[in-house]
Amino acid sequence: MKPVGRALELPGYYVWCNSPIEAPDGKTHVFFSRWKADLGMSGWIKGSEVAHAVADAPDKPFEVLETVLAPRGTGFWDATTCHNPLIKKIGNTYYLFYMGNSNGKTNTKRIGLATSSSLDGPWTRTDAPILLPGAAGAWDDHCTTNPAWVRGKDGRNWLYYKSWNTHDYETTKGPIRGNRKYGVAFADKPEGPYEKYVHNPVIDFSAKGANRQFEDAFVWREGDKFKMIARDMGVFNHEVGLIMESDDGLHWSEPQIAFQPLSHYVQEPPAPAHLKRYGRLERPMLLLEDDQPAWLFGASQGGKYQTSSAFIFKCEV
Repeated sequence: MKPVGRALELPGYYVWCNSPIEAPDGKTHVFFSRWKADLGMSGWIKGSEVAHAVADAPDKPFEVLETVLAPRGTGFWDATTCHNPLIKKIGNTYYLFYMGNSNGKTNTKRIGLATSSSLDGPWTRTDAPILLPGAAGAWDDHCTTNPAWVRGKDGRNWLYYKSWNTHDYETTKGPIRGNRKYGVAFADKPEGPYEKYVHNPVIDFSAKGANRQFEDAFVWREGDKFKMIARDMGVFNHEVGLIMESDDGLHWSEPQIAFQPLSHYVQEPPAPAHLKRYGRLERPMLLLEDDQPAWLFGASQGGKYQTSSAFIFKCEV
């Protein structure tokens, strides 16, 4: 991984969740989440919006074009935040998967969708989430979040999602509450209806002890292999990324380290006191070329305004 550097350093904002896609004209578009800096790092849960930027190439300056998804207010499932964007072109339509919530808390996080025939919009949102939590007591009864879409070998739409159990979340002691796991759901159409895999969760690290878990999965296919990168939450440590692979998308290999802390690649100023996750690369997302990783987009605290921004790497063979 060759570091390109920070991008989308915006005055007055935290920037997170940078999902790239190449347009028909060869330009690089990114759909990202941002929220006002005065909300602090935790502002994503109660004030995030999804914005759109474009550059001539991933290593060129990005121009922010507009906000495409903002919280819609009382009465909507995405009333208080719009976060976790994932942009995909499926057929002739652009699908912008995202997470919204309705009360500024984690227990109403739901995966939804906006669609457009153009990266420049207009975008049409679903009236309801496309994936709901499980029944009370289920491993995924708390929420659905962190959407990761891939075309399955069966030709259907596979949607991976993160969730956890409410009781565990409310009773777990320690700095990280609950144990995040991943499930998958299937649909004939990208917009659903989605049917959850009966043997979910497909990835569960809780048996490793010490509340080991992971999040921020990005899934793609290279030929006959499903592959996944994600942020580690204690399997090795909290500073690295994970990579796993699968023959069927349901049974996954043991995780290996995908990338190191930012300090392994670049030297940045010392961490300011208000940024507690400084030095990590989170929300890893890939821009693929011929189904191979070409560019890695992540999010990292710090940058020019001491908030957070995108951080980009070139993936070299």
